[in-house]
Amino acid sequence: MGLGGVSPGSLLLILLIALLLFGTKRLRNIGEDLGHAVRSFRKGLNATDDESSST
Repeated sequence: MGLGGVSPGSLLLILLIALLLFGTKRLRNIGEDLGHAVRSFRKGLNATDDESSST
C-alpha cells in the first residue's frame, strides 16, 4: 500500500493521465504556481509565529 491506500501503480496512472490532459508545459506552470503558494503560506505562518512570540 502506498499513501493513504493509493498504490504506486495507481499514482503513476493518475500522473500519466494528468500529463496527457494538460501537457508538460502546463503541468510545469501548475507546479511552479503551487510551489510559490506553499512558500508564501509557510512564510506567512512563520511571520505570525514571530509576531505572537514577541508579544
